[in-house]
Amino acid sequence: MTSTPQPPHEPHPNHDRGLEFDLATLMSRRSLGMFLGAGTAAALAACTPGGSSTGAASATAAATEGSTPAASGSAVATGTPSASPTLTRAIAECGVEIPQETAGPYPGDGSNGPNVLAASGVVRQDITSSFGTSSTTADGVPLTVTLTLLDNANGCAPLAGAAVYAWHCDKDGKYSMYDAGLKNENYLRGVQEADANGQVTFRTVFPGAYSGRWPHIHFEVFESMDNATAAGQVLAVSQIALTDAACKDVYASAGYEASARNFPRTTLKSDNVFRDDGGIHQLATMTGSVPGGYTAGLNVTV
Repeated sequence: MTSTPQPPHEPHPNHDRGLEFDLATLMSRRSLGMFLGAGTAAALAACTPGGSSTGAASATAAATEGSTPAASGSAVATGTPSASPTLTRAIAECGVEIPQETAGPYPGDGSNGPNVLAASGVVRQDITSSFGTSSTTADGVPLTVTLTLLDNANGCAPLAGAAVYAWHCDKDGKYSMYDAGLKNENYLRGVQEADANGQVTFRTVFPGAYSGRWPHIHFEVFESMDNATAAGQVLAVSQIALTDAACKDVYASAGYEASARNFPRTTLKSDNVFRDDGGIHQLATMTGSVPGGYTAGLNVTV
């Protein structure tokens, strides 16, 4: 069944106020490990998006060319990574540090309330539906997101075996596990382990735009699946910024009426997370259409 539309989303007053705020209020064993565990965790960086349609197309091809995304609940693929166009381009652009960002007030990782990472079923590629006690599916324009993880300390080799936890709001700008009426839902949250090409792919729906924020997807990178599912040491916390063109097209479609009103009120330069650099190192390469769905790709270097 589908989720029931809720009243307009009003963000928590401390929503996404930035990394400095998170450090002051959420200094957990996980954030301590991220910033103090230099002996065990490498710094994380992202590759410049490139801004070309060719780059976007290669990001789109990541799920099918030269890699086999891990199936829901499966272990990482093994073997020698093939030189897919996406991987070749990611290695060539490797080296720009990804900005560390806030996980926000709705991470669902145990640092601020409920912890979905320890739940059976969280390791999955398709995150559109809730799992466990509910099977509610989030509505929206289909979106496939691929992250390519590279090891900066090892010549930008693909980082096989790392894990990514991704989560975002629904088309109404609401978060499962936290917002009214959604506290028993856990859709739009999931974990994937990087394959031999260092890639993770999630199938989801296009998130909505809510007051004060540019449309985005949160993610945390762990050094292993064991760390991810135990809510252990985090290598990096960041956010993916979606493109202006894709947002305008999606928000003009049925079901995104609230987003159509909210989106024009915030720019990348005014967003309280992306405004320091306009999101240049977190801006996804995107292709697609409302009828056929969208793809988004981002290169991330560990």
